[in-house]
Amino acid sequence: MAGHIQDRWYKTESGPNGKTIKVKTDRHGTGMRYRARYVGPDGSEKSKSFPDGKKRLADKWLSAIETDMTRGQYTDPKSMQVTFRQYAEKWLDTKTSSPMTRKELGRRLRLHVYPVLGSRPIGTFRPEHIRDLLAALEAKPGVSASYARNIFADVQSVLSAAVDDTLLSRNPCSARTVRRPKPDAHPVIPWTFAQVFAVRAALLGRYQSMVDVAAGCGLRQGEVFGLAEDAIDADGRTLHLVRQIKHVEGHPVFALPKGGKKRDVPLPDSVAEALRRHMDAYKPVEITLPWDVPEGPKVSARLIFTAEHGGMVWRSNFNGKEWKPALAVAGVISEADDDGKYESAREHGMHALRHFYASALLDAGENIKAVSEYMGHADPALTLRVYAHLMPDSRERARRAIDTLFQRPPEEDHGP
Repeated sequence: MAGHIQDRWYKTESGPNGKTIKVKTDRHGTGMRYRARYVGPDGSEKSKSFPDGKKRLADKWLSAIETDMTRGQYTDPKSMQVTFRQYAEKWLDTKTSSPMTRKELGRRLRLHVYPVLGSRPIGTFRPEHIRDLLAALEAKPGVSASYARNIFADVQSVLSAAVDDTLLSRNPCSARTVRRPKPDAHPVIPWTFAQVFAVRAALLGRYQSMVDVAAGCGLRQGEVFGLAEDAIDADGRTLHLVRQIKHVEGHPVFALPKGGKKRDVPLPDSVAEALRRHMDAYKPVEITLPWDVPEGPKVSARLIFTAEHGGMVWRSNFNGKEWKPALAVAGVISEADDDGKYESAREHGMHALRHFYASALLDAGENIKAVSEYMGHADPALTLRVYAHLMPDSRERARRAIDTLFQRPPEEDHGP
């Protein structure tokens, strides 16, 4: 038996003849009579009370606990008292040190998960509840398949932590009947060389080399904005990406590149020359921002790209007043409407220059591992999922390789 059962109405004492006898306690006749107790895997004592006449039920409960422990399916009884929302919010506080990431995770859970699963006790989750969530997401306007995948991954992470904390025996998101949302069937279509340089030509002179470094080195927009003099190696052939500018609660901060990883990227001679010309025309400016969070320590860097009045480049201003008008001039999007508004350019943001960079490397025969490293992806599998369709067709190379071997004269006679 995993523990023992205490009878709180009676206690045993030694009688006059030395034999044990049952004696009523002060609690006799009041409250729950039986208390089933055991020590959980975490070393703490757990218990559950049962009324008079239900000792057999207490025995059965303890036996089930012992069976679950043996099978590795034990769940802490307090899981029935903690709701998904309560647990998720506690998990969120320890999930990541990035305030921006916490904010986005919390927003997805608050808007899309809590209304469906928030009040459910964490220990009661079954695959059917995850299927209900996925059905609700599929029917919800404005939730794309890719966004639904992110929400599903959030829920899966919360419930995996609950399994680790023995609040749940297994993660229902991993059940065979639960189908992870499929990604959007919209493969990346990279810009042409002509489109890249048409957009470049339509930008103000002080912003044109942003296109050179984004399309020529694969930088993200925040990494372009945070690029400083110290990023260019002494040999002039390597770019050290050590910071980006991001916004936390509307406040700009310096931070490590996405994923918290610094990286080195080959700096082509043409891009290096473009940066030198840019810095001759527009001198770098020392900008001071807090590090990582608005309350963080102040850090200074001599930024290569700055706004017209010498301050940092603000993402919203640049995208609305510089980037979209340039896209329209280049013919990538339509001209502004009568109210001066441009169409949404999500697939034509500065990220399109990263797609151009990846496609150029793959077309030149660069291996997927190197492309992943230069772009700062978490692993090559991510790069392969996004850009596999851009890799050159290998069938002709395969034919040439085999033909080369088969057409070579044999070194010895193998007979007729």
